[in-house]
Amino acid sequence: MKKESFTLFMKQVAVDLQQSGNLGTAHVYRSTLNAILTFQGSDRLSFWEITPEWLKHFEGSLRARGCSWNTVSTYLRTLRAVYNRAVDLRKASYVPHLFRSVYTGTRADRRRALDMEDMKKVFARLLQSDAITPAMKGAQELFILMFLLRGLPFVDLAYLRKSDLRGNVISYRRRKTGRPLSVTLTTEAMFLLQKYMNREEQSPYLFPILHSDEGSPKAYREYQLALRNFNYQLELLGKALGLKDRLSSYTARHTWATTAYYCEIHPGIISEAMGHSSITVTETYLKPFRNKKIDEANMQVLDFIKRSVVGVSA
Repeated sequence: MKKESFTLFMKQVAVDLQQSGNLGTAHVYRSTLNAILTFQGSDRLSFWEITPEWLKHFEGSLRARGCSWNTVSTYLRTLRAVYNRAVDLRKASYVPHLFRSVYTGTRADRRRALDMEDMKKVFARLLQSDAITPAMKGAQELFILMFLLRGLPFVDLAYLRKSDLRGNVISYRRRKTGRPLSVTLTTEAMFLLQKYMNREEQSPYLFPILHSDEGSPKAYREYQLALRNFNYQLELLGKALGLKDRLSSYTARHTWATTAYYCEIHPGIISEAMGHSSITVTETYLKPFRNKKIDEANMQVLDFIKRSVVGVSA
């Protein structure tokens, strides 16, 4: 087998994804390739050079650059997907356990959900203050709406169409997994939806976030810009409210999941409600809170024992 170029192959994969309308995935592939080129110091990298040792050094370089373990995993899983595609096309040799020594999992070591104290601050009606701008107020109310819609991701909010709303029910497909979901709007959710919904008659979108045709590069750029601005306003809002943790678009989704978990809702139901590809994804949302809940359960057991012992001894 001749020395095929990994970099050229990956560039073509990214181009194919772009042309097929998978703009988000294409963006991840290009970002991964850029990280590889930075590490390699050139655009020359063949498949046979990708060894367990090379991968371990690449992983180490990403950590040295300050990448989180989840970012490292994203890059390595993308690299693995490209390599496996090349193996299927007989452009690369199959190497057993090639990626076994590097991290390709998902860490849940950073809490993204709000605790009850911070939830009260975010869900409370904001008082008039020079520190709270109209843009921050708008971000707050969209954040609450996303929570009320079972932790609706911002990307799904942006791409919702007017035809998805029938009466007080929104039916749509997750952008990430393609799973169909239906959400019945509460009175509060309907109020916020009607306040922020798109007033342009010609636009197919439910909210005035996107203006270009769905699936076009321009629409994807509009989405990215809107997401950055939304997160920026949420970060400012979080600081103005004195929240302990950073507020972002992810927070609404994680907060809904963990709140449902504390309400004793089974993870399988939470997974269905959020449109996750599997319950394993849901487990990663809940993992940071399980130890806390186990500790709480342990305290209940100990309190029961203490009361029982006191009762017996008395």
